[in-house]
Amino acid sequence: MIFEKTKLNDAYIIRPERLEDDRGFFARAWCQKEFEKHGLVSNLAQCNISYNKSQGTLRGMHYQKKPHEETKLVRCTAGAIVDVIIDIRPESSTFSQWLTIELSAENRTMLYVPRGFAHGYVTLVDDVEVFYQVSEFYTPGVEGGIRWDDPFFQIAWPIRENLVVSEKDSSWPDYEKDE
Repeated sequence: MIFEKTKLNDAYIIRPERLEDDRGFFARAWCQKEFEKHGLVSNLAQCNISYNKSQGTLRGMHYQKKPHEETKLVRCTAGAIVDVIIDIRPESSTFSQWLTIELSAENRTMLYVPRGFAHGYVTLVDDVEVFYQVSEFYTPGVEGGIRWDDPFFQIAWPIRENLVVSEKDSSWPDYEKDE
């Protein structure tokens, strides 16, 4: 596995290291020892799948509040998305900064989303499936969210017209730093 630091503190892009031959390739998608070697959270509590029927489906921006914050490892297993993370840790030197990356079934790239980040994505094609490995069990009642078009963050989404967004995700209030 190839671990690449991003511009955001503690967030990583992880690419498979392919062992190729005439049959195709083999690569690890998860290794507890390698995650620990890089100082990353290596415990898994849940694995989740999100299926999205239509291009322009936007999910996010979600996070779990303390003390139930989640670390996520996100991969697109069918289709393609632009994945977005925001560092919402007030004490972080990259607080309020965001990152976008295209994840697709073709590139097999993964995004490591640390605790204290909001996460979301928009689908680039129809019939998209996203697979998440999550460090904590989902805890009802402690979910937080940031509206996808919150003026505080000004995220440059690749698609802004004809989006499919849930009522919940389009109703988050404007972000306040001291949430």
